Amino acid sequence: MRVLVVEDERRLAVALGRWLTRDGFAVDLAHDGAEGLWRAEHGSYDAMVLDILLPGLSGYEVVRRLRQAEIWLPVLMLTAKDGEYDIADALDLGADDYLVKPFSLVVLLARLRALLRRGATERPPLLHAAGLTLDPAARRCRRGEDDIALTSREFAVLEYLVRHQGRVISKSELLDHVWDEHFDGDPNIVEVYIGYLRRKIDRPFQARSILTIRGSGYLVPADD
Repeated sequence: MRVLVVEDERRLAVALGRWLTRDGFAVDLAHDGAEGLWRAEHGSYDAMVLDILLPGLSGYEVVRRLRQAEIWLPVLMLTAKDGEYDIADALDLGADDYLVKPFSLVVLLARLRALLRRGATERPPLLHAAGLTLDPAARRCRRGEDDIALTSREFAVLEYLVRHQGRVISKSELLDHVWDEHFDGDPNIVEVYIGYLRRKIDRPFQARSILTIRGSGYLVPADD
């Protein structure tokens, strides 16, 4: 498997390259956004590890241009920012996952392997499931012609469930992907947000978009 690492901190980039090589990956390094974009467009990679804060083009702009060109290379973003809006922006633009610096190399490898297992899949601009339409870039949710106002966290929870429609998503998976690895609050926060969502997207419309699978997690049924 060939991986492209785009990181301007050269010592970190070299360390990542050595670590990934030791784990059996073939690794190429780039140290600015323009070079990273060129390599991603013209190389043959299975995944990319991409820093957000890069000279030239930011990681945001790199991933935006890749998706605009319909290049679906799996992207794991690295960020020194841990704000939820920064993370949401990265995911909305087309990143597949993220890690906040400083991070564990063991966790990075595990996240990278998970991306490789899923492979490169097309990410449509609009998501549809259970009668809902989501526009991740605009953070807009609609049921039919009705707009539904959601907070950024509510939207992130719903988006993750809709992107994985037809599959049961555990509480711990939602915590890992919608919150972050440093979250040390009450894990029942997931149930709280599921309740918020149901009150907004289901009850006013007498619909059932988010099902509870007892003992396992939550399921948004796939559209036929």
